[in-house]
Amino acid sequence: MNDLTLMRKNLFRKPMRTTLLLISIFVAFLVFSVMLSFNHSISNFNALPTRMVTMSKINFTESLPMAHYDRISHMEGVAVATHQNWFGGYYQDPARGFMAVFAVDPPTYFKVYSGDLQIPAAEREAFFKERTAMLTSESVAKRFNWHVGQRIPLNSNIFSQADGGHTWAFTLVGIIPARPGSSQTGTTLIHYDYFNDTITFGHDRVGWVPFLTTSADVNERVAHAIDQRFANSADETSTQDEATFNKSFAAQLGDIGLVVTLVVGASFAAILLIVGTTMALAVRERTREVGVMKTLGFSSARVLRMVLGESLLLALLGAGLGMLAGAGFLALLPQASGGQSPPISFAPSVIGWGVAVALALGLFTGLAPALGAYRMRIVDALGRR
Repeated sequence: MNDLTLMRKNLFRKPMRTTLLLISIFVAFLVFSVMLSFNHSISNFNALPTRMVTMSKINFTESLPMAHYDRISHMEGVAVATHQNWFGGYYQDPARGFMAVFAVDPPTYFKVYSGDLQIPAAEREAFFKERTAMLTSESVAKRFNWHVGQRIPLNSNIFSQADGGHTWAFTLVGIIPARPGSSQTGTTLIHYDYFNDTITFGHDRVGWVPFLTTSADVNERVAHAIDQRFANSADETSTQDEATFNKSFAAQLGDIGLVVTLVVGASFAAILLIVGTTMALAVRERTREVGVMKTLGFSSARVLRMVLGESLLLALLGAGLGMLAGAGFLALLPQASGGQSPPISFAPSVIGWGVAVALALGLFTGLAPALGAYRMRIVDALGRR
């Protein structure tokens, strides 16, 4: 019988206690894998090094005058610029049909985001020509079971039309293919001109101005020049690279990193107390056995490795099951929610982080009991009741 077999048998000598510990670790790593994958999905888009964004210095919810866009597009170091407006759209039910709808200028938008808008030429031309045309990402089309050519009413929870209505009708002319890390994941595009002509407030203003620089080497200089150009004006700006902008945009949903830290931290703090106390109790229950093992020739170092190994085995087993369940949950989430959930995939980095955290958990909870067994003298162990 080798040491691994002894560790396994000792670990499961009280099945109920071990099962409850496994469930605790399983739940913690299930939450860990789902939340880390969610954070990864919303903050890791493929960002071009030459793509930057200018928005209001206050935050992205404050609009900028169209004149800002005109000036930015003609500034030195700017290759091409476009503009976007947040529509605040939803389909049918505001609680379940939320959508990321942007009013854009099609010709310039396709230049700035050419790499992420690989659609057939016929669909692109149809979007350019028809004011009420709409493009949507593949995930959104699947979510609502839309097809090209369909007339689709979208509501806005921000803007209204002259007649007081909040519904715009669009024709879906194309589907944006799903690509890993695409900046267009989950987005829907409509015409800015049509949007601007029909709204009752906010005319000739834009949400933010994405643009491409002539070279990544001039990014800092261009950003400084733009912000200086509008300093001390009624609409001051903040210019940043696309990666930074994406993170700040995602942060408007809440500080996801903080949420992950707090939830996972609380889970693991509770598990540390539970597993550490239980392991210490388990070793204390086996005091006489430890004495017998040392009497039979088991070295103190070997006993330490076996006790620590039990803790590591428990942590790794629970973590593995939890991450496996997390991957399964994320894979089944779209079907279980009827396509209403956002596209979130299991992040490969979760495995590396999960193994590292599980090892740390096992070492932290098993070290004290293992050291106790290591230091235990045979006469004390056999004499204790």
